[in-house]
Amino acid sequence: MKQSPKRLPEIYMRVIDTKRILKLMAVQDVSARTLAEAVGYASHSYVTRILRGEIKTVTPDRAARIARFFGVGIDDLFVARLSSDAGPNGKRGAA
Repeated sequence: MKQSPKRLPEIYMRVIDTKRILKLMAVQDVSARTLAEAVGYASHSYVTRILRGEIKTVTPDRAARIARFFGVGIDDLFVARLSSDAGPNGKRGAA
């Protein structure tokens, strides 16, 4: 019997603090709609859900686009995590 190959963990970016993003938006006079359009989201509702804390993670590509849009480093807004890291509830694999 063959063993299936072990699946590698996936990388995702966790929002450090939504208030930082909101502050950058206020200082630079950027709306959720403008930010969504600039980073490639089809709708501003996804950005709004990130800002409310309903969505806590984004893909590395989107995190880089958001940081670049505001002219800050990725690590100012996000922290990298692996899907095998313990999540907020302490269980492995939680996002």
